[in-house]
Amino acid sequence: MKAIQKKILDFRDERDWKKYHNEKDLAISISLEANELLENFQWRNSEEAIAKSEQNIKEEIADILIYLVQLADKMGINLEEEVTNKLVKNAIKYPVSKSEEKEF
Repeated sequence: MKAIQKKILDFRDERDWKKYHNEKDLAISISLEANELLENFQWRNSEEAIAKSEQNIKEEIADILIYLVQLADKMGINLEEEVTNKLVKNAIKYPVSKSEEKEF
């Protein structure tokens, strides 16, 4: 995770874009990119969307992560720590039941 974060931030810094990035605009950009991701699935089932738009789906997912890393950096958030904490919280909220069958 640290290596990809460094690549993203180095890319931004080499272009001197950090001065244009504020929390609000980065959050908006995450939402916009997520909507661009959704467009690939609109009016299609998952299999059709992936068959038709797999490369674009990958690129939109990457765009979301790029903006997310930049927002976390701007806010001084340690993503690894926060994801780990959230998974612990989710595990408590949604415990695994040994008797439940998984349907995936």
